[in-house]
Amino acid sequence: MFESLVTSVYGSADSLAGSVTSFEFLLCSLFSIVLGVAVAFIYMYRHNYSKNFVVTLALMPLIVQMVITLVNGNIGAGIAVMGVFNLVRFRSIPGSAKDIGSVFLAMAIGLATGMGYLALAVVFTIIVAIANLIFVLSPLGQQKEPTKALTVTIPEDLPYEGVFDEVLERYTDRCELVEVSTSNMGSLYRLRYDIRMRQMGMEKQLIDELRCLNGNLKITLGRAAATKDVL
Repeated sequence: MFESLVTSVYGSADSLAGSVTSFEFLLCSLFSIVLGVAVAFIYMYRHNYSKNFVVTLALMPLIVQMVITLVNGNIGAGIAVMGVFNLVRFRSIPGSAKDIGSVFLAMAIGLATGMGYLALAVVFTIIVAIANLIFVLSPLGQQKEPTKALTVTIPEDLPYEGVFDEVLERYTDRCELVEVSTSNMGSLYRLRYDIRMRQMGMEKQLIDELRCLNGNLKITLGRAAATKDVL
C-alpha cells in the first residue's frame, strides 16, 4: 500500500521517494516530530512566545522532511521549492532574531531527516540546545544596567535646554532626549529621556533633584519599551 503512495500518477519521476520504504518514512517522520518538539522547547526557554508559533515550529521539521523526500534526486523540483520558500519568506511578518534562528534550525533538522541523516539530526539538535543554554545563562550580550524611560513634566515657561543636564550627567552614564510633547492644553511640557543609571538604587535621589528643577511636577521613571531584535 505504501508503494502506491510514493508512486507518481504522472508515471516516472526523477525523485527518489519511490525507493523509500514505509518503515523508513515513518522512522524519519517520528524523528522529525520528536526533534521538532525539542526545537520548540529550545525556543521557549526564557523567551516570550505564542502557542501558534511554537506549534508551527514543532511541525516544521516534519513538513520540510516531506518536501525534501519528494524533491530528493530531482534538481528541477528542488529549484522550484527554493522559489516557493522565497515567496513564503517575503510574505511573512518580520520576526525577532531568535524567531528566525529557530525557523532555520527547524528547517535544517527537516533537511537532515528528509535525507535520512537521523543520527546527524539528533547530534546537531543536542549541540544547538547545549549552546543555547550556555549563551542564555552567560552574560554574553547582557547590559550591565537596563535602559530606563524617564519622563519629566515642566511648565511651559521653563526653558528645558540644558536645565537637567548637570543632574543627569551625575546619575547616568547614558542619557538621550527622545521626545518632547505638550499636555494640559499646552500649559505643560513632557520630556522623555532614555537613560542608563550609573549605579543601581539611585533612582530616588535622581528624582528628588529633578523635582527641585521642574517645580515639583510629575516625574516618572520606569522600564523602557523593549525593542524587537530583528535580523
